[in-house]
Amino acid sequence: MNLLGQFWHYVSKVYDLPRRLRAVRDTRVYPHIPTWQISASLFLGALLRLPSFLQLATDTKRAGWRRLLRFDQPLQDDQLAYVCERYRLDDWRELLGAVNQTLKRNKALESAKIGGLLVVALDANEQFKSRSRCCEACARRTVTVKGPDGKLTEVEEFYHRMVYAQISGPKFSVVLDLEPIRPGEDECAAALRLLGRLRRLYGPRFFDAVTVDAWYTNTPFVRAVRRMGWGVISVLKQERFTAYQETTTLAAAQKPLSLLWEDRQIALREIRHLSLSEDRPEPIRVVVSDETWVETKRVAGKTVRTPRHSHWRWIATPELDPYPSQVVWRAGHQRWGIENHAFNELTQYYHLTHCPHHHPVAIPAWLLILLLAFNLFEVFVRLHGKLWQPAGKVTLQSLALNLDRALEHPDELEPLWSG
Repeated sequence: MNLLGQFWHYVSKVYDLPRRLRAVRDTRVYPHIPTWQISASLFLGALLRLPSFLQLATDTKRAGWRRLLRFDQPLQDDQLAYVCERYRLDDWRELLGAVNQTLKRNKALESAKIGGLLVVALDANEQFKSRSRCCEACARRTVTVKGPDGKLTEVEEFYHRMVYAQISGPKFSVVLDLEPIRPGEDECAAALRLLGRLRRLYGPRFFDAVTVDAWYTNTPFVRAVRRMGWGVISVLKQERFTAYQETTTLAAAQKPLSLLWEDRQIALREIRHLSLSEDRPEPIRVVVSDETWVETKRVAGKTVRTPRHSHWRWIATPELDPYPSQVVWRAGHQRWGIENHAFNELTQYYHLTHCPHHHPVAIPAWLLILLLAFNLFEVFVRLHGKLWQPAGKVTLQSLALNLDRALEHPDELEPLWSG
């Protein structure tokens, strides 16, 4: 069995993907092409990391693709775009949620726990920007550009931003969902809307805490997340907060807890029984981390070692009081996983910044399909097949290429659906 056949057998057996793809609906009344054929094609296109709908439509002419989906004729890129505009986004979110819930039931997320806690990182990312194309969901801004004559002019730019929720672990990471930031909307508002849907879709006990950057460090956001039943770990940078000022004074008189993490020397201090601000009290504790290490680089053929130092402060809500400062510190640092793993990999290898079809429904629909393919590929190569060799010659890129090459051997492939 070739690699694509192995992958499909795995996702069919463990996640019941064929049936779940058939359950995805759109709002067409008399569809000429069945929705499941479009959905499966878009999923395969995301899995094979195809850069555009035009390339995807071209690939549906391949013999292996036509055998997999029982195509009588290849698809057109405008057909893919037309259906994407009419997808029911909740169906894709339920499919993505079902896969992640299966992962948890199968204990695949145990390695991502920190001190017994499963922590979700929230962060926003900008995908698409243009100075000529826009839709009603686009945000707008004015940017200064230099023309051919060297003169600076101001032009209007349109862009889309999304808030993502991810569980990051040492073996692999999964993205739970995303939420578009509406024009003129605050990032925190979109994040709370996303968390509310996660609670309905996954339940209040799927994860235990939320970790965020300094942008979310405000009393209304912290209070709202706590009411949903989760603890909050957030970066504390703003000196205007009462907790920041008190921490500066109290931490100086405290003896630190010393740790060694990888190549870093860590000094932790913890201040309890604080309030984030005086006008709207919210009980918190603050964990302070001073980290020192030596950065090694090769410059002009020589090894250069430079001492480095970083200073961090995190707030933790009372739900996390039973957990020591080391847990808060590790969970706070885990937020970088969504940048280093999800955003970077999706941008470099899955063409995250390319907009295949500019439409307020088509954009989140395509991104949800992309996240589904990203999650299942990660689980397949890192956990199930153990195909990836970090220190060897088998890279994630080579495995993705092997999936694509499998289409060149249609005789080795079985149709995705028997009926």
